[in-house]
Amino acid sequence: MITMEDIIREGHPTLRKQAEPITFPLDNDTKELAEDMLEFLINSQTPEIAEKYELRPGVGIAAPQVDVSKRLVAVHLPATDSEDDPDEFSKILINPKIVSHSVQQTCLADGEGCLSVDRDVPGYVPRHKRITVEYYDLDGNKHKERLREFPAIVVQHEIDHLNGVMFYDRIDKDNPLALPDGIDVLGAVEEE
Repeated sequence: MITMEDIIREGHPTLRKQAEPITFPLDNDTKELAEDMLEFLINSQTPEIAEKYELRPGVGIAAPQVDVSKRLVAVHLPATDSEDDPDEFSKILINPKIVSHSVQQTCLADGEGCLSVDRDVPGYVPRHKRITVEYYDLDGNKHKERLREFPAIVVQHEIDHLNGVMFYDRIDKDNPLALPDGIDVLGAVEEE
């Protein structure tokens, strides 16, 4: 079982490396790592387990965050009441890549966080509002998914980890709370 002690923190060189593509068929270690990463996310979102093992809640994790420089990501987004993304998105993505994206950008109103960053980093992180991602599952089957808004943000954040990019690299250094023109802010409270 992965715990917070297994997650490396900012400053560790693995977080700045370009992760290696994974070849098929998968070896048992890679399969087990993938399943453990997804299990960590589910556990981190289960209050009793998270409290017992002192897990910070996470919706995504990339293999480099557990010091394995491979192109492997797990994402666990439970179903919501939102009309935009009502379905659960709980997947292991091997060798994921964004094959198309919208011009329109979005960001989270409260900024982004990361299991590998133990501090608040204020600022907006511009992301593509919609993406199409291709990836392989554990059996080597190729998939193509269209994602929008929060799921798209999460997958972009995790793919950044595979490329040695931290979320705060995308924040405007000179004016972290400046919003680019036309950006859609997710989670912002509408004024009446």
